[in-house]
Amino acid sequence: MSETEPYRIQVTAVAEYVAEQSHPQDEHYVFAYHVTVLNTGETAARLLARHWLITDGNGKLQEVHGQGVIGEQPTLAPGQAFRYTSGCVLGTPVGTMQGSYRMRADDGHEFEAEIPAFVLAVPKALH
Repeated sequence: MSETEPYRIQVTAVAEYVAEQSHPQDEHYVFAYHVTVLNTGETAARLLARHWLITDGNGKLQEVHGQGVIGEQPTLAPGQAFRYTSGCVLGTPVGTMQGSYRMRADDGHEFEAEIPAFVLAVPKALH
C-alpha cells in the first residue's frame, strides 16, 4: 500500500443533551449532535448518503438511512471541512450513535467514511 491515500474522510461528532425539549417522565430524551466531516485525502469527494446506528440504554437499535445530511450533499475538496448539527430522540438517558457516510470521489470511486461511535448521555447519568 502506498504512503498516500486519495480517499480519506475523518468524521468527529460531539453530542449534547437538550433539556428544554426533553421529558424524562415520559422517557423522551432529546440530544443534539455536532458533526465535522473533514476530507484528509487527496481527492475531492461528495457526501451522498448517511447510515446511522442508534442504540439506547436498553440495547434497542434504530437504523437510519437517508440521502445526504440536513438536506445537503456537500462536496469537500482536500483539506475542506463541512460542519452540521442534527438531533435524535432516545427513550433512555444514555445511548450511542455510530455509522457511515457513502462518499463519491471526483473520479467516480465510491467509498464509506466511518462515523466512530459516540455517547449520548444526560449530564451525570454516567458518573
